[in-house]
Amino acid sequence: MSAEPQPGTDPATSDPAPTDPATSDPVTTDSTENLQWRRVHPITPLVRGWAVVGAAVVILGQQSIEGGPRGGLIALVSGEYWWTLLAALAAVALVGWGYSTLAWRMTTFAVGEETVHLRRGILFRQQRHARLDRLQSVDIRQPLVARFFGLCELTLETAGGTDSGVAIGFLKGADADELRAELLARAAGLKVADRRQVAPAAPAPSDAVSAPVPEGTAPQDAGAPVQDAPPQPAPAGSLEAPQVPVLSVPLGRLIASVVRSGAMITLLVWALGVVVVMIATGEFAVISASLPAVLGAGGYLFNRITGEFDFRVAISPDGVRLRHGMLETRSQTIPPGRVQAVRLVQSVLWRGRDWWRVQVNVAGYGGESEEKNSVLLPVGTREEALTVLSLVLPDLGVDEPRRVLDAGLDGDSRTESVYITAPRRTRILDPVAWRRNGFTVTGRALLLRRGRMVKILDVVPHERTQSLALSQGPWQRRLGVASFQVHSTEGPVHPEVPHLEAADAAQLMTEQARRARTARAAAGPERWMERQGE
Repeated sequence: MSAEPQPGTDPATSDPAPTDPATSDPVTTDSTENLQWRRVHPITPLVRGWAVVGAAVVILGQQSIEGGPRGGLIALVSGEYWWTLLAALAAVALVGWGYSTLAWRMTTFAVGEETVHLRRGILFRQQRHARLDRLQSVDIRQPLVARFFGLCELTLETAGGTDSGVAIGFLKGADADELRAELLARAAGLKVADRRQVAPAAPAPSDAVSAPVPEGTAPQDAGAPVQDAPPQPAPAGSLEAPQVPVLSVPLGRLIASVVRSGAMITLLVWALGVVVVMIATGEFAVISASLPAVLGAGGYLFNRITGEFDFRVAISPDGVRLRHGMLETRSQTIPPGRVQAVRLVQSVLWRGRDWWRVQVNVAGYGGESEEKNSVLLPVGTREEALTVLSLVLPDLGVDEPRRVLDAGLDGDSRTESVYITAPRRTRILDPVAWRRNGFTVTGRALLLRRGRMVKILDVVPHERTQSLALSQGPWQRRLGVASFQVHSTEGPVHPEVPHLEAADAAQLMTEQARRARTARAAAGPERWMERQGE
């Protein structure tokens, strides 16, 4: 995704103004595109500079406490050396904001018919291109400091690994929404005219999309065209597609789910153990020794609540829209057909309420952003979990989808089931969950289930199968069983089913490879609003 700057381009371009060559870059052409380069908001250096100042405060505070005058930081601030601390902070702030300003000056972006371009770098110039037909999601992120200025960062995730995204920030909220709508429209195959030359488009029809129902049906097939008429030019400023709210997660349920999580139980057990040891030994140093572990677990729980706060799901012709966050708000848009795999998971502590968590693999959502960006539903009832599943996979290709899904969520080998399960002799390898290990195949997807204490159901659309594998350890070879894996893009979903009959696993591998080839050949266009053959 990275490339060297093109010859003849000015790395320090500014907002387009063709009448003033000194402050603008002439229209740049790459193949058939005329690119007009734009800058991000001028307040961006101030927003980014705070990170440098905050880090400096932490470092200076630590150094002052460890190596400063007697009394530590308080003595340094109140004593005769107080001005040195302020001078150091001012110098760091000046350097940080100066560097951010220079970086802002050297950062420009442009939107073409086929690609989005981003140029940045001070000493080493970099130009990145994101192909819109490979667009996996468009996110709008609003950190806490940026919220004070009404600014957002827009991130494009493309199919190309964990470092394939293009981040454009910071922009005014309205500009970010408008740019997201333009990018999604171009990615869908709509022809977007220059907003300065066309009149506003008519509002979208009210029946453009319908709300899904819990029984596994959804408004429209993700791979099918959204409109019958050929794409027409439309103004970028009026391309925001209508959306229908699907569900939201109540705060009380979110807090209750965190309280019932394994991390909370572990934290409570750890704290109880520390108290017992402290009482038994009379040493209060045990508290300070265990403080890092407590802070780590507490930070994880706090991030779960703040990151998934006010979680809302909506559906639109652009795809699935997610919005969540307390300190940092995120607005995600996952276009149709971009989800590689889905996981429905339930811990034993959620079983009484029949709560489920839904996670997805999306190309580009990996690495550090995996936990934040790969959640389709943090906690919800069974009906809600199946509803959001229907948003990304509207048709399972089976007559009774609810029966198949319920069997995957609850069933085991003792009940009548459509799943092919592990043989009884594998109970020596997995004495708790061997009855649940199994799989089934529908016309549109492969479903894999496993786990007893933590129930897991993985759903992989046939056309999203990346590769397949069989593994067999020494004990498995002796028992004549094997484990089957589906390789997906990087993310929280790792589809697999352990300890299948070796013959069943080999047959599944052969047939799934054939189904994957057939499904990819019949899949719809990457630009989902284009008709086949255009």
